[in-house]
Amino acid sequence: MDNAAQLPDPETRLELVHVSAPHPAVIPVEDLLPLCEFRTQSRSGPGGQHRNRTASGVFITYRPAEITAEATEQRNQHRNRSVAVQRLRFVLAVSLRSVSPLEASLSGASPVEASSVGGLVQTPDPLERAVRQAYHKSSMKLADDNERKPGLLAMLLNDVHVAGGQPSLVAPLWAVSTSRIVACLRSHGPAWALVNRIRRHHGRPPLR
Repeated sequence: MDNAAQLPDPETRLELVHVSAPHPAVIPVEDLLPLCEFRTQSRSGPGGQHRNRTASGVFITYRPAEITAEATEQRNQHRNRSVAVQRLRFVLAVSLRSVSPLEASLSGASPVEASSVGGLVQTPDPLERAVRQAYHKSSMKLADDNERKPGLLAMLLNDVHVAGGQPSLVAPLWAVSTSRIVACLRSHGPAWALVNRIRRHHGRPPLR
């Protein structure tokens, strides 16, 4: 997809917010929630102009980065809470970056030579490594309600960021085709927008 693709110099990368591994999008929900703050918002219940007010809207903030997501469309607070948590994980996946194994390629070795064992990409953090191993040689087709999709997108975006928006440099890490990387990223609008923002920063045309 990108002819003669090469990794850009780290100093030329688009400036994004970085966090230490594990990326919060790969942290199990039960471990992520203690790092978050919830608040509810009253919304109108049934009954016309004098409708009852119900506190069913949910806002969730990931405190370390002050990133917030919300869900207010359901009448059921429990459902809104579940939706808000998943939305937050997607926002974290797009908004924050952690280290990519592609960094090892800057030493001159190929991505797989520099950072894999038995063909599987290795990263120091076990949670991030588990995501990469789970989707190595996979179809990467996940529904938006799949709790593992935010973590996969986070890892792909880490790689795409280091690759300067070039999916063809990311595909070898996962042992999949470039088209699978593109399809997975395109399936989530904000992730796809970030890919093209990275490409624009490096003077590359947008991917369609």
